[in-house]
Amino acid sequence: MKKFEDILADFYAMSDEHYRVFNERIANIPGGSSIGVRIPQLRTYAKKLVQEEDFSIEELFHFPHDIYEIRLLKCLCAGYRKVLFSERVSWIRYIVGIMDGWSVCDVFCSTLRIPIAEKRSFLQEIEYYIRQKKEFTQRFAYVCLLGNYMEREYLDFITSALDRAEAQFYYAHMGAAWLLCEVLVRFYEEGVKYIQNGNLALETKNKAIQKACESYRLSDEQKNFLKLWKKG
Repeated sequence: MKKFEDILADFYAMSDEHYRVFNERIANIPGGSSIGVRIPQLRTYAKKLVQEEDFSIEELFHFPHDIYEIRLLKCLCAGYRKVLFSERVSWIRYIVGIMDGWSVCDVFCSTLRIPIAEKRSFLQEIEYYIRQKKEFTQRFAYVCLLGNYMEREYLDFITSALDRAEAQFYYAHMGAAWLLCEVLVRFYEEGVKYIQNGNLALETKNKAIQKACESYRLSDEQKNFLKLWKKG
């Protein structure tokens, strides 16, 4: 397994100072806490790293995670490494525990794939993250649902999850709005019923309506009807 210092050296060799400054502002992370490696480069690096014979996820998890790219590397390797899903669940718990921003959350969720056979049982984990009532555990739950559970059979769970969004946390609010927007786009009638009757905070419903009305996947008629339910 590569040493922490060797991985940092590899990252500095790929760094882009202009991108670092720009991305720290966009990702809302402290200035100087990143190196400036672009996500596609990190993905390529992680895919190669997990294939090395001496790779150890345990060693990687013990690396300090105060550097943004190291947090992302942990996320990517936890998603790319081939392993029984029952073991990956413990990795997911670790990753969610170090999430401190929307970008780390969303990069992990875009990499994580829940196997079809495991989807129903993994809902217990998602339920756990929702019930923690923390900003990024909830955002993880909502973005994970968005990426892996956008099917009619899971709509009841999704709406129940939305009812419990801690909308006072900005990134939980935005994750919930994104999820509801996708419900509106893919399952319009069910989404409208939720807008009318669901317990999600008004400002989050409004944000979901705004995002849905920006989508090319809804008709003008559908968008105009949704706008009637935008309040406040």
